[in-house]
Amino acid sequence: MKKRFKKGNILIENVIFIVLTLFFLTILILFVVSKMGSAAVLEEKYAKQIALIIDSSKPDMIMVLTMEDVFEKAEKENFDFSKVVSIQENVVNVKLREGAGYSYSFFNNIEIDNIYQDGNKYVFSIGGYK
Repeated sequence: MKKRFKKGNILIENVIFIVLTLFFLTILILFVVSKMGSAAVLEEKYAKQIALIIDSSKPDMIMVLTMEDVFEKAEKENFDFSKVVSIQENVVNVKLREGAGYSYSFFNNIEIDNIYQDGNKYVFSIGGYK
């Protein structure tokens, strides 16, 4: 006994599968795009970047880091620019909004004499070794 399939059933099942797959992929892409420029990603990026720069620094260096996108995001969040970057002991903390921010530690045993904001730049003045 042969089973007979209607050709329309296979076509409808395939169309439904394709539509659901496209719907899922669209939602996934929209989620990824919305998170790419978020404050959390920028906090992590700059905390790691600053820590790596400090790790590679030598005594009596002055480092200037341009952070235009950070200041734009902090301005949207109505956050104080002077509190964006803080360094305590060997931990860099970058905050763009109220909350904990993102912390990342560095290993170089060096003193950071001064951190100040100059327009859309942060200037780090490195002292001697601890």
